[in-house]
Amino acid sequence: MTGDLFEHHKASKLLDPKRQELVPVDKVLELLKLNKDDIVADLGCGNGYLTLPIAKTVETKVQAVDLQQEMLEYLKHRATEENVDNIIYEKSSLEYLSFNKGTLDKIVSAFVLHEVPDLIKVFQDLHDMLKEDGIWLILDWEKVESEMGPPLNHRISSEELDRQLQSSGFHTIVGHLHPSAYYIVVRKNNR
Repeated sequence: MTGDLFEHHKASKLLDPKRQELVPVDKVLELLKLNKDDIVADLGCGNGYLTLPIAKTVETKVQAVDLQQEMLEYLKHRATEENVDNIIYEKSSLEYLSFNKGTLDKIVSAFVLHEVPDLIKVFQDLHDMLKEDGIWLILDWEKVESEMGPPLNHRISSEELDRQLQSSGFHTIVGHLHPSAYYIVVRKNNR
């Protein structure tokens, strides 16, 4: 289920037009249903492919979290070039996030959950950090052979991830951006 981290020196590869076809920013923003005052965290932000469009949409600070300092530096450079100044950069793994309970309106984690060793801990923590009406949008690689993405044995299928999320107290809607890439819109179950 877990794989190696994406190599930071290949960060520009994440901006490749083929990848942009695979993950259209407009579709992601539509799924997130952003409001101007949303508190948003981009977990595993990488080069800022989604962070920058989110930051341009909201009027609040966007929390950009990545385990690799080099990715955060790359994002800072891109943000400066694009005159985006409402991003807070945090070096952290998903298992050690420091957000307070009930503070996040929206969370996006794109193509990172297959790299996380302890998904259940991350699910529990994010359940606590997400506001009652918040949305967590997951994008990841389907467990099928494809031209891009990690090896098949490092991927987690949408069905398996959906099952784990539901057993962790979330309501989910699963869809596909492409046969090799899925999304899951995650909300807290109202009990």
